[in-house]
Amino acid sequence: MVSVKEIKEMFKPKLKPIIWDNNQNKLTVLDQSLLPFEKVFVELRTPEEVADAIRLMKVRGAPAIGITASYGMVLSVLKASSIDDALKLLHNAKQVMDKARPTAVNLSWATSHMLNRAKQYVESGEAKNVKELVELLKKDANKVFDDEMEAEIQMGLYGLEKLNSGDTVLTQCNAGGLATGTGLGTALAPVKIAHLLGMNVSVIAPETRPWLQGSRLTVYELMEEGIPVTLITDTAVGLVMFKKMVSSVMVGADRILSDGHVYNKIGTFKEAVIAHEMGIPFYVLAPVSTFDLKSSVNDVKIEERDPNEVRTVRGVPIAPENVKVFNPVFDVTPPKYITAIITEKGVIYPPFDKNVRKIVER
Repeated sequence: MVSVKEIKEMFKPKLKPIIWDNNQNKLTVLDQSLLPFEKVFVELRTPEEVADAIRLMKVRGAPAIGITASYGMVLSVLKASSIDDALKLLHNAKQVMDKARPTAVNLSWATSHMLNRAKQYVESGEAKNVKELVELLKKDANKVFDDEMEAEIQMGLYGLEKLNSGDTVLTQCNAGGLATGTGLGTALAPVKIAHLLGMNVSVIAPETRPWLQGSRLTVYELMEEGIPVTLITDTAVGLVMFKKMVSSVMVGADRILSDGHVYNKIGTFKEAVIAHEMGIPFYVLAPVSTFDLKSSVNDVKIEERDPNEVRTVRGVPIAPENVKVFNPVFDVTPPKYITAIITEKGVIYPPFDKNVRKIVER
């Protein structure tokens, strides 16, 4: 069995969506809202710019949002005049960024983690001035990135056990390296590792309206890596499963509750129900940072976005201008439809209300 270390040495991502310059304290991200037609990198200088980038989907995908927010917290203290000022700026930065995308738990997890680490450094005396605090927080943000990469490799290796050469995986939205910031991904990690090891594995990607992350991002990313991929409309999902064109479904997640309810890009619930009816395994892949062990289904706010995202396609009208629109970004998949949840700590099988905590809290 290949190891995490071996995969880390072998995998060289073609796309690097998040770039942090440790010497210049500079954060640069690939503007995913412009893909696949334009490959533009933008520099983010403040927490406000980070929040805007997240809100405007320049940065998207729960893990990538968390990594970017971690560096956003570092940016917030670069010009602090004192330790007290730095802590105030961190508090403010957390509030600004947390509002950008409320459903993805990785965002608030990352900002809370960085704020708590800063408080620990100040209270312990490790950070006696702003410069020392900045250096320590940079290490923490880099560790968030490194831990995410290792987690994705480990998830990919667990997911690899669910694949055979010749398999075709159906996914949803984009849960590849663009969504995680590392170049590897969560749901696409097993596919990429399988491809890296010479296995013949392909992907079917639904377009994922209204932002078309499937057609714009997943297809683009897989083609860049040389992995066979077929694009379908969202409405073709049932037919491709009925025709046995799919071996398994692998999706990511933006939030997973302790009882196994999964919040992911709108359309995931439909895939899970059809897969369940057709006897096709349905796997969710996410790091433990995506788990929310405190909330219930009634607590989670599902983000709704601008109605014009549905009325138009890239600014071109496709519906009456004033038609009423319901535009939720995520849906929730009940645990009964999920075969297993794959994390870096292990594979979680039903009953999830008993087994989630056993793995996540290890």
